[in-house]
Amino acid sequence: MITVFFAYFAVVSIVAGVLTVALRNPVHCGLALLAVLMHVSGLFVLLNAEFLWAVQVIVYAGAILVLYLFVLMLLNLKTDERYLHSSYPYLLGPALVGAGYVLFLLLRSPYEGAKGDAPVSAVLEHGDTYAVGIKMFSDHLLQFEIVGIFLLGAIIGAVVLAKTPKPIPKPTGGSERRGGQ
Repeated sequence: MITVFFAYFAVVSIVAGVLTVALRNPVHCGLALLAVLMHVSGLFVLLNAEFLWAVQVIVYAGAILVLYLFVLMLLNLKTDERYLHSSYPYLLGPALVGAGYVLFLLLRSPYEGAKGDAPVSAVLEHGDTYAVGIKMFSDHLLQFEIVGIFLLGAIIGAVVLAKTPKPIPKPTGGSERRGGQ
């Protein structure tokens, strides 16, 4: 039964991922991205990773997707100005070659799933969330902070791009009307 759920989540994730890139309307792309994120969270449930499921739903499907739609509304993209979608048939061949290469790498990978180095006693005593928190805020704190600064820069950049410059009013003086007298 788990194989059926895995196949469902995997196929829908792949189809929704392709639709995220291929659709013309940015809001429809956002909805397809929501489908990808929710089905990937279903894969986390199959792996008994409830903490990652909750993070996926709350942070990515909730906050990041809302931020994405907010930026789309700020930028006010016109669908006629998007040239990438008119040439998607030309990208199909390289995409299939790339997908075949990734599949080949996955099948030939020497890694069968890396085991975490959190102590088993901590996981059994406190749960998965505690072990993930200890690893993230001790060994990977610098990377966590760098990602936060990158996200802050992206938000500031979106606000700067969304601002429309106001026209400077022309000065109206008395000398210009009289012909420079």
